[in-house]
Amino acid sequence: MTNSEILGKIDHTLLKMTSSWEEIKTLCEEAVNFKTASVCIPPCYVKPVSYEFIGLNICTVIGFPLGYSITASKVLETEYAVLSGANEIDVVINMCDVKNGNFDYIKEEIRLIRETCTGASGSRKIIKVIVETCYLTEEEKIRMCKIVTEAGADFIKTSTGFGTAGAALADIELFKKHIGSEVKIKASGGIKTRENIEAFINAGASRIGTSSAVKLLFS
Repeated sequence: MTNSEILGKIDHTLLKMTSSWEEIKTLCEEAVNFKTASVCIPPCYVKPVSYEFIGLNICTVIGFPLGYSITASKVLETEYAVLSGANEIDVVINMCDVKNGNFDYIKEEIRLIRETCTGASGSRKIIKVIVETCYLTEEEKIRMCKIVTEAGADFIKTSTGFGTAGAALADIELFKKHIGSEVKIKASGGIKTRENIEAFINAGASRIGTSSAVKLLFS
Protein backbone atom coordinates (compact mmCIF):
# COMPACT_ATOMS: atom_id res chain seq x y z
CA MET A 1 0.00 0.00 0.00
CA THR A 2 1.50 3.35 -1.03
CA ASN A 3 1.76 6.39 1.22
CA SER A 4 -0.79 8.22 -0.94
CA GLU A 5 -3.28 5.37 -0.68
CA ILE A 6 -2.94 5.36 3.09
CA LEU A 7 -3.19 9.13 3.46
CA GLY A 8 -6.36 9.20 1.38
CA LYS A 9 -8.04 7.19 4.15
CA ILE A 10 -6.71 9.21 7.11
CA ASP A 11 -8.77 11.60 9.22
CA HIS A 12 -5.78 13.65 10.42
CA THR A 13 -6.76 14.23 14.02
CA LEU A 14 -6.04 16.59 16.91
CA LEU A 15 -8.61 16.53 19.71
CA LYS A 16 -6.56 17.24 22.83
CA MET A 17 -8.36 19.58 25.21
CA THR A 18 -5.24 21.80 25.21
CA SER A 19 -4.91 22.02 21.41
CA SER A 20 -3.59 25.45 20.42
CA TRP A 21 -4.39 27.37 17.24
CA GLU A 22 -0.78 26.93 16.11
CA GLU A 23 -1.05 23.16 16.53
CA ILE A 24 -4.34 23.11 14.63
CA LYS A 25 -2.83 25.18 11.79
CA THR A 26 0.10 22.77 11.54
CA LEU A 27 -2.34 19.85 11.38
CA CYS A 28 -4.28 21.55 8.59
CA GLU A 29 -1.15 22.44 6.63
CA GLU A 30 -0.07 18.80 6.81
CA ALA A 31 -3.53 17.69 5.65
CA VAL A 32 -3.32 19.98 2.63
CA ASN A 33 0.25 19.02 1.76
CA PHE A 34 -0.24 15.28 2.17
CA LYS A 35 -3.85 15.11 0.92
CA THR A 36 -5.44 13.34 3.87
CA ALA A 37 -9.14 12.48 3.74
CA SER A 38 -9.93 15.17 6.30
CA VAL A 39 -8.83 16.96 9.43
CA CYS A 40 -10.71 16.01 12.60
CA ILE A 41 -10.66 18.96 14.98
CA PRO A 42 -12.52 20.36 18.02
CA PRO A 43 -15.76 22.21 17.20
CA CYS A 44 -14.36 25.54 18.40
CA TYR A 45 -11.81 25.48 15.56
CA VAL A 46 -14.17 24.63 12.69
CA LYS A 47 -15.04 28.20 11.74
CA PRO A 48 -11.48 29.64 11.78
CA VAL A 49 -10.15 26.63 9.87
CA SER A 50 -12.90 26.96 7.24
CA TYR A 51 -11.86 30.61 6.72
CA GLU A 52 -8.12 30.00 6.60
CA PHE A 53 -8.05 26.68 4.73
CA ILE A 54 -10.70 27.04 2.04
CA GLY A 55 -11.60 23.71 0.47
CA LEU A 56 -10.13 21.58 3.25
CA ASN A 57 -12.44 18.74 4.27
CA ILE A 58 -13.29 19.42 7.92
CA CYS A 59 -14.51 16.79 10.35
CA THR A 60 -15.53 17.61 13.90
CA VAL A 61 -16.88 15.81 16.95
CA ILE A 62 -20.25 16.03 18.67
CA GLY A 63 -21.07 15.03 22.25
CA PHE A 64 -17.38 14.33 22.64
CA PRO A 65 -15.90 12.39 24.33
CA LEU A 66 -18.47 11.02 26.81
CA GLY A 67 -21.60 11.07 24.66
CA TYR A 68 -24.14 11.51 27.46
CA SER A 69 -25.13 15.10 26.75
CA ILE A 70 -28.81 15.42 25.88
CA THR A 71 -29.96 14.95 22.29
CA ALA A 72 -31.05 18.59 21.92
CA SER A 73 -27.53 19.68 22.81
CA LYS A 74 -26.00 17.33 20.24
CA VAL A 75 -28.39 18.54 17.57
CA LEU A 76 -27.51 22.17 18.33
CA GLU A 77 -23.79 21.35 18.27
CA THR A 78 -24.28 19.67 14.91
CA GLU A 79 -26.21 22.59 13.46
CA TYR A 80 -23.50 25.04 14.52
CA ALA A 81 -20.73 22.80 13.20
CA VAL A 82 -22.39 22.50 9.79
CA LEU A 83 -23.03 26.24 9.58
CA SER A 84 -19.40 26.86 10.55
CA GLY A 85 -18.07 24.72 7.72
CA ALA A 86 -17.87 21.10 8.88
CA ASN A 87 -18.46 18.47 6.21
CA GLU A 88 -18.22 15.42 8.44
CA ILE A 89 -19.74 14.86 11.88
CA ASP A 90 -18.41 12.24 14.33
CA VAL A 91 -21.01 11.84 17.09
CA VAL A 92 -20.61 9.84 20.30
CA ILE A 93 -23.56 7.66 21.33
CA ASN A 94 -25.06 7.87 24.80
CA MET A 95 -23.56 4.87 26.56
CA CYS A 96 -26.10 5.25 29.36
CA ASP A 97 -28.81 4.45 26.82
CA VAL A 98 -26.91 1.37 25.68
CA LYS A 99 -26.56 0.04 29.20
CA ASN A 100 -30.25 0.76 29.93
CA GLY A 101 -31.33 -0.96 26.72
CA ASN A 102 -32.78 2.25 25.26
CA PHE A 103 -31.68 1.51 21.71
CA ASP A 104 -34.66 3.31 20.18
CA TYR A 105 -33.43 6.51 21.86
CA ILE A 106 -30.02 6.10 20.22
CA LYS A 107 -31.55 5.46 16.81
CA GLU A 108 -33.77 8.52 17.12
CA GLU A 109 -30.80 10.67 18.16
CA ILE A 110 -28.82 9.58 15.11
CA ARG A 111 -31.87 10.21 12.94
CA LEU A 112 -32.23 13.76 14.27
CA ILE A 113 -28.54 14.46 13.69
CA ARG A 114 -28.88 13.06 10.18
CA GLU A 115 -31.84 15.39 9.60
CA THR A 116 -29.79 18.34 10.88
CA CYS A 117 -27.03 17.44 8.42
CA THR A 118 -29.38 17.37 5.43
CA GLY A 119 -29.69 20.51 3.33
CA ALA A 120 -32.74 21.82 1.49
CA SER A 121 -31.44 20.29 -1.75
CA GLY A 122 -31.20 16.87 -0.10
CA SER A 123 -27.41 16.93 0.07
CA ARG A 124 -26.04 15.72 3.38
CA LYS A 125 -22.91 15.90 5.46
CA ILE A 126 -21.20 12.62 6.37
CA ILE A 127 -22.15 11.17 9.77
CA LYS A 128 -19.89 8.80 11.69
CA VAL A 129 -21.29 7.21 14.85
CA ILE A 130 -18.74 6.54 17.61
CA VAL A 131 -19.82 3.50 19.61
CA GLU A 132 -16.80 3.33 21.98
CA THR A 133 -16.26 -0.42 21.65
CA CYS A 134 -14.18 -0.77 24.83
CA TYR A 135 -17.36 -0.38 26.90
CA LEU A 136 -19.60 -2.70 24.83
CA THR A 137 -20.30 -6.40 25.01
CA GLU A 138 -20.26 -8.34 21.75
CA GLU A 139 -24.05 -8.42 21.80
CA GLU A 140 -24.15 -4.62 22.22
CA LYS A 141 -21.67 -4.14 19.37
CA ILE A 142 -23.87 -6.21 17.08
CA ARG A 143 -26.95 -4.27 18.20
CA MET A 144 -25.18 -0.98 17.47
CA CYS A 145 -24.32 -2.18 13.97
CA LYS A 146 -28.05 -2.64 13.40
CA ILE A 147 -28.96 0.73 14.94
CA VAL A 148 -26.35 2.65 12.94
CA THR A 149 -27.53 0.97 9.75
CA GLU A 150 -31.23 1.58 10.40
CA ALA A 151 -30.62 5.22 11.35
CA GLY A 152 -28.92 5.89 8.01
CA ALA A 153 -25.47 6.90 9.24
CA ASP A 154 -22.53 6.69 6.86
CA PHE A 155 -19.94 5.16 9.21
CA ILE A 156 -19.68 3.22 12.42
CA LYS A 157 -16.57 4.30 14.33
CA THR A 158 -14.80 2.29 16.99
CA SER A 159 -13.56 4.78 19.58
CA THR A 160 -13.02 8.32 20.78
CA GLY A 161 -9.42 7.64 21.80
CA PHE A 162 -10.38 8.79 25.31
CA GLY A 163 -11.77 5.46 26.55
CA THR A 164 -10.01 2.57 28.26
CA ALA A 165 -8.95 1.07 24.92
CA GLY A 166 -8.93 2.02 21.25
CA ALA A 167 -9.57 0.20 18.01
CA ALA A 168 -9.25 -3.60 17.78
CA LEU A 169 -9.06 -5.66 14.60
CA ALA A 170 -11.61 -8.11 15.98
CA ASP A 171 -14.18 -5.29 16.15
CA ILE A 172 -13.61 -4.34 12.52
CA GLU A 173 -14.19 -7.96 11.53
CA LEU A 174 -17.33 -8.08 13.69
CA PHE A 175 -18.68 -4.84 12.23
CA LYS A 176 -18.17 -6.13 8.68
CA LYS A 177 -20.43 -9.07 9.42
CA HIS A 178 -23.26 -7.01 10.89
CA ILE A 179 -23.42 -3.52 9.34
CA GLY A 180 -25.52 -2.75 6.29
CA SER A 181 -23.99 -2.66 2.83
CA GLU A 182 -24.06 1.16 2.73
CA VAL A 183 -22.30 1.65 6.07
CA LYS A 184 -18.52 2.08 6.20
CA ILE A 185 -16.12 1.60 9.11
CA LYS A 186 -13.77 4.07 10.79
CA ALA A 187 -11.09 2.71 13.12
CA SER A 188 -9.64 5.12 15.66
CA GLY A 189 -7.86 5.14 18.98
CA GLY A 190 -4.35 3.85 19.63
CA ILE A 191 -3.37 3.38 15.97
CA LYS A 192 0.27 4.40 16.02
CA THR A 193 2.24 2.32 13.50
CA ARG A 194 2.16 1.90 9.73
CA GLU A 195 1.56 -1.80 10.27
CA ASN A 196 -1.49 -0.99 12.43
CA ILE A 197 -2.88 1.37 9.80
CA GLU A 198 -2.48 -1.15 6.98
CA ALA A 199 -3.93 -3.96 9.10
CA PHE A 200 -7.08 -1.97 9.86
CA ILE A 201 -7.51 -0.96 6.22
CA ASN A 202 -7.03 -4.53 5.07
CA ALA A 203 -9.55 -5.69 7.68
CA GLY A 204 -12.20 -3.40 6.18
CA ALA A 205 -11.81 0.11 7.62
CA SER A 206 -12.41 2.85 5.04
CA ARG A 207 -11.16 5.59 7.36
CA ILE A 208 -8.49 5.69 10.04
CA GLY A 209 -8.55 8.33 12.77
CA THR A 210 -5.04 9.08 13.98
CA SER A 211 -2.68 11.93 14.73
CA SER A 212 0.35 9.85 13.82
CA ALA A 213 0.05 9.02 10.11
CA VAL A 214 2.09 11.88 8.61
CA LYS A 215 4.87 11.45 11.14
CA LEU A 216 4.91 7.68 10.65
CA LEU A 217 5.02 7.81 6.87
CA PHE A 218 7.50 10.65 6.43
CA SER A 219 9.78 10.69 9.48
